[in-house]
Amino acid sequence: MNKALSAPFTSAARPAAAIRFLAAGIVLGGSALVAICAHVSLPLYFTPVPLTLQPFAVLLLGLLLSPRLAAATLGTYLLEGALGLPVFAAGAPLTAGMTHLFGPTGGYLLAYPLAAAIVSFLWNRTRRGFVTAFVSAAAGSLAILASGALWLTIFFHGSAHLALTLAVLPFLPGDALQVAAAAAAATGLRRRLRAAA
Repeated sequence: MNKALSAPFTSAARPAAAIRFLAAGIVLGGSALVAICAHVSLPLYFTPVPLTLQPFAVLLLGLLLSPRLAAATLGTYLLEGALGLPVFAAGAPLTAGMTHLFGPTGGYLLAYPLAAAIVSFLWNRTRRGFVTAFVSAAAGSLAILASGALWLTIFFHGSAHLALTLAVLPFLPGDALQVAAAAAAATGLRRRLRAAA
């Protein structure tokens, strides 16, 4: 799947302008997917971090795109949010734009480009089946959770136990489902593309 998406970027026969246009379309489309998933949100009363579908989108993009393109897509998403576009999950009042990035969920958000690149890097070095997609996506999910926990520890000047309680443990079941869904979607799409080729 990743080769199918990255092939146009390595073909010398395509004009450079067309390559840039295609890359820009993929980046904007991917950032829009993350924004849509961000608004599928469920606030939790015991933590400032809501449950969202953002991790699913981040992991799926990591499985579908090259590492560089995946990181660029998530970097664009963060830039859109920093500029004040309504792409982040709903939060406390007055937490739009850059303020949102430095709020309680900032650690998760800032990890997205690296997490997507990690997922892509790992999956591109395997046989690209469901199990390896799941393991690659799980590594990206753990990177997001670790960054979120570290950020909340600093944000609240709290302990590691507090960070685990607020930033990791409540999200493990949902994140496991999102990892499995991203792996299934990516491998299913790859099978369809190979069958159609």
